[in-house]
Amino acid sequence: MYNFIEHVNGSEPEAVEDEAKYAQFMERIENGEKIEADDWMPEEYRQTLIKLISMHGISEIMGALPEKEWVPKAPTLYRKLGIMAKVQDEMGHGQLLLRVAEDLMAPYGRSREDLMMDLLSGDLKFHNVFHMETRTWADAGVIGWLVDGAAIISQTNMLDASYGPYQRALQRICAEEVFHAQHGEAIVMALAEGTPEQKAMLQEAVDRWWPSLLMFFGPGSAETTGSSKQEVTTKYKIRKSSNEELRQAFLDKYLPRVFSLGLTIPDDTLRYDEEKEQWEYEQPDWNEFKQIIKNNGPRSAERLRLRELAYENNRWVRRALSNEPVVQA
Repeated sequence: MYNFIEHVNGSEPEAVEDEAKYAQFMERIENGEKIEADDWMPEEYRQTLIKLISMHGISEIMGALPEKEWVPKAPTLYRKLGIMAKVQDEMGHGQLLLRVAEDLMAPYGRSREDLMMDLLSGDLKFHNVFHMETRTWADAGVIGWLVDGAAIISQTNMLDASYGPYQRALQRICAEEVFHAQHGEAIVMALAEGTPEQKAMLQEAVDRWWPSLLMFFGPGSAETTGSSKQEVTTKYKIRKSSNEELRQAFLDKYLPRVFSLGLTIPDDTLRYDEEKEQWEYEQPDWNEFKQIIKNNGPRSAERLRLRELAYENNRWVRRALSNEPVVQA
């Protein structure tokens, strides 16, 4: 990670300088200071941020696609306008985050263009929930209410992240995600209070999405071996809580709301342990999770192909903006 090779001229090893810089860096983080793009940072910190922020940014873009499928099929003009605005917001979030990632990648000569190529080649993954199917209009409600609700819990956990550009971007994103969750909640409430067929459609959507919602925050410590991303991001104060703590916060917030609508959860083992002060539940299939994030999910291939087509069809726009000369045939 660090360069521990002595200078050829026999002077002090670079490791000494790097260790001193690392100590100063960690002191700044412990004091609550924000690290900026042009500040010195250890390679582990930079690489962790690049992976986290680029995955977050790409997931915002890919996350717009499941709901985009329902724009032409929304039941009313009012609902159509709402979901169109949400899709537009998500794409904007993605562009904002990829710009933050681009600054971090500058020392390697990499750009947003490279990130898109990494996505299409399978090197850059997107969030597991956005590989799933959206079969009915109820899915649009569940995504807005519960998936975006889970995203808010995950992202607010990093609202005081040590990397300043990411922290500031999250402040804007989280504020807009609150509106997205309200949008989803409005759809869910309408269906829950609607006809028996509408409520059955909503229950079926909740049943299908439940494993994905549990997987949303990633495996807990019991499902991982060795040093995990959780430990690294916590060490550098990029995040505060563990995956399981975030999952428990989600269950605490949303299970009472789900039950209040007369809906059920497809888990007979689900219960609140008063002694442990936490929810006990059936673990999702983490082997399935690993397959999904390898782009082997129900709609992985279709979503990636749609992103590839959009990228290719709009190549002329990128050329025009970059003043790249157009070669005449």
